[in-house]
Amino acid sequence: MAAATGLLAMALGAFGAHALKGVLEVNQTRDLWNTAVLYHLVHAPALLWAATAEPFLQGAILCWVLGILLFSGSLYALALTKISVLGAITPVGGLLLMAGWAIVGMRAIR
Repeated sequence: MAAATGLLAMALGAFGAHALKGVLEVNQTRDLWNTAVLYHLVHAPALLWAATAEPFLQGAILCWVLGILLFSGSLYALALTKISVLGAITPVGGLLLMAGWAIVGMRAIR
């Protein structure tokens, strides 16, 4: 999952910088795309770490995977379509990303 997440983030980053450059410029959404890629990519090594932690952090993994799908996914879609209602999904994904980090913090305190 971590490798697939990292690979997809890299591919989408390159795709946005090259193949979608014109669309993102016309839509004026390059920053949205870059934010989606950043949060997507940052969580790929976090997923790898959580999967190899002893014991592995299943709750954090679930939150991060869902968070990437909702946060980055909604930003990718918004950047391409400019359908503003998609922006309502983004904060839910952000909360899931934060929840994953909260689980890591609680585990560290224990």
